[in-house]
Amino acid sequence: MKQPSLAQLRAFAAVAEYLHFRDAAASIGMSQPALSGAVSALEEALGVQLLERTTRKVLLSPAGERLAVRTRAVLETVSELMEEAEAAQAPFTGVLRLGVIPTVAPYLLPTVLRLVHQCYPELDLQVHEEQTSSLLEGLAAGRLDLLLLAVPLGVPGVTELPLFDEDFVLVTPQGHPLAGRDDIPREALKELKLLLLDEGHCLRDQALDICREAGRTEGAPVTTTAAGLSTLVQLVAGGLGVTLLPRTAVKVETARNTALFTGRFTAPAPSRRVALAMRTGAARQAEFEELAQALRGAMKRLPVRVVGDGE
Repeated sequence: MKQPSLAQLRAFAAVAEYLHFRDAAASIGMSQPALSGAVSALEEALGVQLLERTTRKVLLSPAGERLAVRTRAVLETVSELMEEAEAAQAPFTGVLRLGVIPTVAPYLLPTVLRLVHQCYPELDLQVHEEQTSSLLEGLAAGRLDLLLLAVPLGVPGVTELPLFDEDFVLVTPQGHPLAGRDDIPREALKELKLLLLDEGHCLRDQALDICREAGRTEGAPVTTTAAGLSTLVQLVAGGLGVTLLPRTAVKVETARNTALFTGRFTAPAPSRRVALAMRTGAARQAEFEELAQALRGAMKRLPVRVVGDGE
């Protein structure tokens, strides 16, 4: 059996609708002989008679009635395919699956969502909050399109689009010797009772790196009891220790409790970099780069240092 062409299917669908060769030909912009030839070629390709032709009218055969339904469905699907392909050519349309780490999501998503709503209303943004390892697996597998997380990642096949750097602050309970100070030396981290997030959070690893750079020994007390930053700061408020918070999280996490105080480190303060990450050579690379630039502009209102392209 030969494969029918789309032109043959369109010709047959028009005849099935109008049951008149002249009207059917006019509806799809074909000449009447060409239309008749296309239907005959379709009958030959399928090996069935689709029409009963008389001198006065055209009728569908029993097989023609069944296949007319299928033909219309095929043509509708092809039309949807073409519409989807056309939409795919337009930037910032369709679905964008964005993965975000938990220590970024609550503090940056309001800015991200506001930007998307105002500037890219046709974009169907779907947000997935997961830890870094899970996000990278999702990006590699094609489950996610773009990530918003702390870098550097050092992962082959992943391109980072830096957005900003932000300092860490020291969160302490009321009455702590370092509460509210703006001249805390990094060396102060050597002996502090530090509360950290659970294993798997990149913020935990960043905090430990900062402590090691400050000269903290492996044997210094580190208590890990919190799965999220909200719990962590409440433990600090209860006098169980101190912790490090990125500045974008400070307002959300400390404003609810007057027993919490923040201290600033002397320059250069410990910091982290936040970026978008995509698969290297992604089909939507130009779109993602434009989004990164728009986000840099939107995030200038946050307590961060926006970075330029390639930094």
